Amino acid sequence: GGWLYFILSTNTEHLLGANRFPEHVELAPLPLWQPVGEDLNLSCQVSGGAPRDHLSVVLLRGEEELGRQPLGKGEPAEVRFTVQPRREDHGTSFSCRWELDLRSQGLELFQNTSAPRKLQTYVLPSTDPHLEAPTVVEVGSRWPVKCMLDGLFPASDAEVYLVLGDQRLETSITYHDYSVLAEAWIEGHEEEEGTKSLKCSVSLGNEIRKTRGSFPALSGTLSPPEVSGWTTVTVECEAHAATVVTLNGAPAGPLGPRAQLQLNASAQDNGRGFSCSAELEVAELVVQKHQTLELRVLYQRVCLGKWTWQEGSEQTLKCEALGNPIPKLNCSRKGDGASLPIRDLRPVKREVAGTYLCRATSARGEVTREVVVNMLCECWSLGPGRDSELPLQVQGVQSLVGKFDSRYLPKRNEQVCPHRDLSVYVQQHFS
Repeated sequence: GGWLYFILSTNTEHLLGANRFPEHVELAPLPLWQPVGEDLNLSCQVSGGAPRDHLSVVLLRGEEELGRQPLGKGEPAEVRFTVQPRREDHGTSFSCRWELDLRSQGLELFQNTSAPRKLQTYVLPSTDPHLEAPTVVEVGSRWPVKCMLDGLFPASDAEVYLVLGDQRLETSITYHDYSVLAEAWIEGHEEEEGTKSLKCSVSLGNEIRKTRGSFPALSGTLSPPEVSGWTTVTVECEAHAATVVTLNGAPAGPLGPRAQLQLNASAQDNGRGFSCSAELEVAELVVQKHQTLELRVLYQRVCLGKWTWQEGSEQTLKCEALGNPIPKLNCSRKGDGASLPIRDLRPVKREVAGTYLCRATSARGEVTREVVVNMLCECWSLGPGRDSELPLQVQGVQSLVGKFDSRYLPKRNEQVCPHRDLSVYVQQHFS
């Protein structure tokens, strides 16, 4: 007799018969950036599959189902969905899934999901960035500028540019949760003098926000800035053509963008300041700028002194060297090289008397001056009377020289100032 047998197969197509799985499912590419809250149209494309009335398409956000529609006709068939992305959707994956429901035929629900696509959302406020910059930049100065924008998301993906004229500035950027801060430095260069445009741009997603400002430059020069005494110096202040410039000390004249004066510099002018002021109307705003220039005069001089003091009095001996650069002072007495006691002398002693040579030295050379210290000593007069009535100093001298000889005595009524050391007096007058 014959055999009855069955063939078991895991081939799904064999089991489906006229039913067929879709061959391909895909989520159409998403925009690079999507503004939060604005409608986003998503397209799911499905190729093949039957019967179509048992096929549907589901839009997924991660694993969350956002919408479901039956698969229409066409090859490939397209199903559209509209969503409004949120901030929290930034970085989230979206995908499409087809479902073939054959449960009415005693089979099961078959499904397959497309490759996911990641969505990037952003928020860029309609307000312009806030720009902080000086209204006036003087030539040779350096100033910070800042550009800030709040309320953007994600702040870390924002790009910020600061441009001065046509030059992009080197910028330091700080990101916070919903804000960005860009900082840079601008410098005033003489060759760039005039009104410059400063622009700040913040871009995020497909949008950009810009703001701009402008400022004039003020130039003050002191030529030369460092001179020797009795040298002619020119002080000049100059600014943009539309600017009114004033300079203290300059002769009266018509107001304009330039002011100048000349002087013969002396030691008294060292450290003298000159003030420049500029006034300019920019965009119906009057801006002012002030600049101070300082003159340095190179000189040196030493004290000129001749002091006469009473012995035993209280005095202060002052002697200093003045100059730029500051000189070093050294004073020594002629003969023995003793140093000049520049200090309080209480009391004054006759030992400080003498002629001193003071030298002031610096990078500019050496200046030498003589300083004289005279001393008024204790004096007496020889009047009528016996030898025993002479002042003690003379009696002391007589005892030292032995026999008294009147020819060595001072004349009557003559003032004498012997040294307190009687031996010195004897040596000077009795030898």
